Amino acid sequence: MKTILLSAMAFAALGLAPAVAADLAAAPTYTKAPMVAPVGNWAGFYIGAMGGYGSESGSNGISGGFGGGTVGYNWQMNNVVFGLEADAAGGSISQSASIGGIVAASAKVDAMGTARGRIGVAFDQVLLYGTGGYAWADTRLSATALGATITDSKVMNGWAAGFGAEWMFAPHWSVKAEYLYRSFASQTFFTNNIPGGVASGSLNVNSAQVGVNYHF
Repeated sequence: MKTILLSAMAFAALGLAPAVAADLAAAPTYTKAPMVAPVGNWAGFYIGAMGGYGSESGSNGISGGFGGGTVGYNWQMNNVVFGLEADAAGGSISQSASIGGIVAASAKVDAMGTARGRIGVAFDQVLLYGTGGYAWADTRLSATALGATITDSKVMNGWAAGFGAEWMFAPHWSVKAEYLYRSFASQTFFTNNIPGGVASGSLNVNSAQVGVNYHF
């Protein structure tokens, strides 16, 4: 009886084998969906601190450091980021000169700032951007001759343009490095001391700066 039962089971198994094989061949196969890298969120309001070094074009121009604050707002569409940013800084970008050993003159940018637009491309936590807009500089000129000194300060207006990179290194926090070229139109100084005053000529400053921002 056991022999007959085992033989019947063996024949049944042989009969089912082709059907099982066919079912296995027809079973659907699944592939894992490709991973898509997330796009970092740069949208919103931010504030920060920045500092750097600026120098006037030419070997005898003004130069020195500056530091201050930044405020801005970003909008984002997919990986395109655009926004508005303003900054202001105090500094000591200056130069002194002596004319014939009789007259000593100095020029100094005590403060400066910009209001600019920004547009760039985000690669997850990294943002590469270009920027441009309005720039100002509070500039002071002094001259000393025969023991008498005259000083005058004026705000010089112009424009700024440049580029930079920013890295979101932690939630809400980013660091950036930026280059700006600032060009200021000529301003007339000493109008109260000298008839007609003295034209300063245009002022062109190259600046490199770094900063840290907190994003709300």
